[in-house]
Amino acid sequence: MSLLDAERRLPAGRKADLAAYVSEHGEVTVAKLASHFGVSTDTIRRDLDRLDSEGLLIRTHGGAVSLSAGTKPDTELEVRLHVQTSAKEAIGRSAAALVEDGSVVMLNGGTTTLALVRHLRKHRNLTVATNNLRIPAEISPNVLRDLYLFGGPVRTVSQTTTGPIALRLGSSDREIEVRSDIAFIGVGAVSATGGYSTSNLGDADMMAAMIARSSQVAILADSSKFGRDLFAQVAAIGAADYFITNAQPPADLAAEFEAGGVEVIVADQ
Repeated sequence: MSLLDAERRLPAGRKADLAAYVSEHGEVTVAKLASHFGVSTDTIRRDLDRLDSEGLLIRTHGGAVSLSAGTKPDTELEVRLHVQTSAKEAIGRSAAALVEDGSVVMLNGGTTTLALVRHLRKHRNLTVATNNLRIPAEISPNVLRDLYLFGGPVRTVSQTTTGPIALRLGSSDREIEVRSDIAFIGVGAVSATGGYSTSNLGDADMMAAMIARSSQVAILADSSKFGRDLFAQVAAIGAADYFITNAQPPADLAAEFEAGGVEVIVADQ
């Protein structure tokens, strides 16, 4: 087939084949797809944009990844920003409703907490402490009384730090312990047997420390996290006051929430 003939081929047929190819291979580049299908890179880019908008794959810089690859725990943040977007926005909106003006809020890394800060625009006089390196650019300055970033080693894949939940004042060597009124913790998995978990030990330790230093705790997780267990446990089910999600949990998980006294909030999408 000539390049011209391929370009004129029925787009729906090519796009179906393209979606299947990306699903099979997990992650591919524009150049590889153009070569495989015998069309121009511009055509592939247009097809990928359309397939991304239809929710059939995840468009990335220079290519695409399958939906299954995009939900792996250590997938780059830029890719995870395009996964379960409507669910995360709904969860973030419901979580923001729990925040009172003038309160101290802790937030961990991840895309769901980024969605949360976008719904804080009408709040005022908040003190926010986080290890999420994207939050300073996302949160409105009008919201803040103070904003603090916890230090420590940087995980570039998640754009977070994994240091202690403490802050230093000026040049002092003394670390000041901190507390919050409410912590919002996005987790990678939640199950009736394993509780809340994530894929990285450093992240799990930091999340557990945030939970321990907060008067109230809200766990954020979309329904794709149900019934999964990852490498590092963050906390047992009952460590949370609220569990905010986008769908009703399965029966075994719902029973654990009830037994642990956790209020489940299902966000409207």
